[in-house]
Amino acid sequence: MSPDLSAAKFRKSSRSDQSGNCVEVATNLPGLVAVRDSKDPSGPTLAFTPTQWRSFIGRVNTGTFDA
Repeated sequence: MSPDLSAAKFRKSSRSDQSGNCVEVATNLPGLVAVRDSKDPSGPTLAFTPTQWRSFIGRVNTGTFDA
């Protein structure tokens, strides 16, 4: 079952560049963080719990995924 995202308020990061390679995040839904490709707003959306999202962002900030 897919979550109801009809009330999601997606925002793009202020660090997004002009190339269009951006993601949008909605954090206004209770118990859910939704993420989508800004070039395809009607395409697939990933859904995370707030805890999962904080863990992911923490790992990004510490360079865990840097190649």
